[in-house]
Amino acid sequence: MPQSPNVAIFLEGSVSDLLKAYRSGQITPDVVVEHIVTASAAIAENPIWITPPDHARLQGYLDRLADTEPDSLPLWGVPFAVKDNIDVAGMPTTAACPDYAYQPAASAFVVQRLIDAGAIPVGKTNLDQFATGLVGVRSPYGVPINPALPDRIPGGSSSGSAIALACNLASFALGTDTAGSGRIPAAFNRLTGFKLTRGLLSTRGVVPACRSLDCVTLFTHNTADAALIASVTATFDSNDPFARPNSPNNALDAFGQWQGPLKLAVIEPNQLAFFGDTTYADAYRKTVDRLEQTDVQLKPIDFNPFVAAANQLYDGPWITERYIAVSELLERSPDVILPVTRNIIGAGKERYATEVYKSIYLLAELRNQCLFGLSGCDALLTPTAGRHFRLKELEADPVGHNQQLGHYTNYMNLLDMCGLAIPGMDTVSDSPFGITLVGDRFQDARLLAIGARLEKILRPPTENDSEKVLPFKDPAHVYLAVCGAHMTDLPLNHQLTSRGAVLIEATESASKYRLYALAGGPPMRPGMVRVNEDGCAIKLEIWRMPAQAFTSFLALIPSPLGIGNIETASGKSVPGFICEQAGLLGATDITEFGGWRSYLASKTS
Repeated sequence: MPQSPNVAIFLEGSVSDLLKAYRSGQITPDVVVEHIVTASAAIAENPIWITPPDHARLQGYLDRLADTEPDSLPLWGVPFAVKDNIDVAGMPTTAACPDYAYQPAASAFVVQRLIDAGAIPVGKTNLDQFATGLVGVRSPYGVPINPALPDRIPGGSSSGSAIALACNLASFALGTDTAGSGRIPAAFNRLTGFKLTRGLLSTRGVVPACRSLDCVTLFTHNTADAALIASVTATFDSNDPFARPNSPNNALDAFGQWQGPLKLAVIEPNQLAFFGDTTYADAYRKTVDRLEQTDVQLKPIDFNPFVAAANQLYDGPWITERYIAVSELLERSPDVILPVTRNIIGAGKERYATEVYKSIYLLAELRNQCLFGLSGCDALLTPTAGRHFRLKELEADPVGHNQQLGHYTNYMNLLDMCGLAIPGMDTVSDSPFGITLVGDRFQDARLLAIGARLEKILRPPTENDSEKVLPFKDPAHVYLAVCGAHMTDLPLNHQLTSRGAVLIEATESASKYRLYALAGGPPMRPGMVRVNEDGCAIKLEIWRMPAQAFTSFLALIPSPLGIGNIETASGKSVPGFICEQAGLLGATDITEFGGWRSYLASKTS
């Protein structure tokens, strides 16, 4: 079959660009699959695949697509790679241990969702054996290497999935993430790695590592692709005991770019760890400096509670889950497991139930501390990894350096948080450096929106980028303009803060309003009225409140006040306090003061 010279371009671009090419007839899935098979064979010495792409094995997927139209399925003809601890019918599952291999009767739930959406699983990728490691080198099949970084570790455990995408052998890839396996390889290969809230992506059909913590993760070229794949795969699986239904306020199909003020927590500078890598330290500083230059507000927080939680993953009793997952093979044939993997997993055999409960209690305490530190912030931003080790460096200390790689990742599933790894600013030598956005459970859509905003800042779009990202509409929150007693430090502000509302910005309205001091009280209240002429700008505060708390807040608003749309000086329309004309009986026009605070100050002077 003739090769198209443009196939690689479509594979290194966005999923939406490939879909457009299919719909316009520029290219076909047959040509794309043939290109992947040929390109994979050409670099077969690079052990990216355990089960490599094979045209005969993939023909059934192509035949099925021949009977459907390109616009009939959301992922029609889109090729994806699958980490070889995730089942794909017709391909063996090895978990990078040949003696463990089995032939699954069905595909994993997530894989089947993608197949049903028209996507093509082209092959099974290499990994750290039994997904134990963040380095990507613990496999009897060899070490997958990014040709652009031949002396560096690929990152793990989802090493093959990341390298397959970096080598343009798929449009996206599936990995897993218990300790950072879907984020570390993304950072080292200039990719996006999306680790959703635990349970949103079913793990049925996935070889367990730590079963109560495991997540399926997504490797993509950008946040828009991550949102698209997540919207297809995040379906509740009632047959997975660890699955959780998504929150209505976490709409993954409502992808958009974060608008307005953005406040990110960052690690206190004296708590940052780069393990001697000055190039990574410089890349981090360059990244946060770029963000601050674009009016992203950064708030340093104490990272120690996150580190304490991270230490529980391997130093605590959770290692026992890894032992449970492979105990039968470990006891029967220990020599078939790599020594470093065997030693790590074997340590889980002798832990005690008392340690488990103590760890649960500690993690609950640490989670509260972490969430308190993040209060008032839209997300946490950290480096994804503190250092990108060379292969030779890892040989000198394989366990210690692996632990260092988990410094910024190991806590996430233990604390029930979600994360989005995206490329930051490159190092001085043009090597990849990655950052991670962290949110509480079921804040996945918010992270995608913030990630899209940061992508635009850190990786400005080129003239070849055809996608325009729409504004993010946050269903989890209500934005509210207040002009009086609900403002910061005023008598009714507690009605906002007690409902989890946070101040977003101080601004003013468009010059279309008049302000009145209403009769009655206490407390004294203003009334803001829109007028056709002789209007002025009135000082406002914009607060963001959890949507689920808004109904109870509305019940507290007395007549003649209500909630309507307020136009701000920037032209945006925000829900806010308005006053009925009937409520102006006995009121005093205080528009000349320009705001409630100035009026109150005049009363005390």
